[in-house]
Amino acid sequence: MKVAGFDIGGANTDLAIIDFEDGEIKNIEVDYAYLPMWSNNDDLASVLKELIENICPFEDIDAVGISMTAELVDAYETKKEGVLDVVNKCDELFDCPVGYITLKGVLSSEDLRKDPLQAAAANWIATCEIATLIAENCIFIDTGSTTTDIIPIKDGKQCAIGNSDFERLATGELVYTGTLRTNLASFLDKVELNGKEYRVASELFAQTADVYRVLDLIDEKDYICDTFDGEGKSKIECMRRISRVLCADLDSVSTEDVVEISKFIHKEQVKQIADGLKQVSEKQGLNLVITTGLGKDILDAKAAESLGLEVKSMGDILTDEECVVAPAVGTAVMMNKYLN
Repeated sequence: MKVAGFDIGGANTDLAIIDFEDGEIKNIEVDYAYLPMWSNNDDLASVLKELIENICPFEDIDAVGISMTAELVDAYETKKEGVLDVVNKCDELFDCPVGYITLKGVLSSEDLRKDPLQAAAANWIATCEIATLIAENCIFIDTGSTTTDIIPIKDGKQCAIGNSDFERLATGELVYTGTLRTNLASFLDKVELNGKEYRVASELFAQTADVYRVLDLIDEKDYICDTFDGEGKSKIECMRRISRVLCADLDSVSTEDVVEISKFIHKEQVKQIADGLKQVSEKQGLNLVITTGLGKDILDAKAAESLGLEVKSMGDILTDEECVVAPAVGTAVMMNKYLN
């Protein structure tokens, strides 16, 4: 049984193809693509097919699981409209069984159409499937390109207080900050440099991917989103963008200064994530944190350690590449269980 699990996000679409034999995982292959659904949602079907064909023949897939967060993009007037657009495109593309990850587990498209919002931003349900393999009582934290999920698990089941993104923003279970696409001005008021505090420019000058390129925490191949200025992704180009956040350029600040600025910004983003993690940990009485996603080592482990919490990595059971697409892996696992 070869099952494809897709996590269709607003900016990135992730794929995990898992070969199951007698219910056991025999092989996992993963891939992902940058797909800005706010402008290119009509390309979804072709991207899904291409991702599969990068790994195996399209017709080799026996079943497909879908999780999504793309319904929030402003191409859609409502999240319901977004969910149904994804469902329609997937149902037209695939001839094999297709299931959708929801707050109620896996649903067919027929059942999902009765209550589309059950699938809205439910990809964290799939990640729970993987986290419980490490610990039955924990908080898993997944920082991707755009957002951070912080989900409590007790007795092997998720116990999030919030069900929607709207609700989870109030409970600490969703922090809208990520490793690549977050505008620096969204979480910075001031930057410290050479003993002075500088207020920042609230413009679309630089994003977190620029910071982590400068600090050598991601490679250029990891920088899969567009740059704010439409220029390249080399370290020097990233430095130029970061300098503009202080209304400067590389004539007025040195490259060493930009490295120091980046280190400060990194610490501030860790604090932002730690604030949500602290809220969840104290509310649930959980002290073990399982990290995953692109930011698992860059941000999540540091946030947990700053709070004195025990940290384990989903990398203990998955490769780093699989951790980056953990919701897609979990989606494939849930789909296989649904069929059996």
